[in-house]
Amino acid sequence: MANTKQNPKGIQNFYYRIKVLPGSKKEGILERSSESFQISVKEKAERGMANKKSLEILAKHLNIPSKLLRVVKGAKQRNKIIKISNF
Repeated sequence: MANTKQNPKGIQNFYYRIKVLPGSKKEGILERSSESFQISVKEKAERGMANKKSLEILAKHLNIPSKLLRVVKGAKQRNKIIKISNF
């Protein structure tokens, strides 16, 4: 289960930790724990392309729309914290 926090409006947010491996030969996702993933993407770490693709892969794995995902920490680093809101 992901880390959860409730904001003042009563909406529950979920947080996941991901490690993105840009420029990989194969795309895929590896669940390291219930709240941590390692995501390999073919895109290079330029202009946010790897971030966008990693969010798409995570959304598909979690069966949710990718528009609910947002990088809240680590946008220019391999290790990131992703927020899932509006559940």
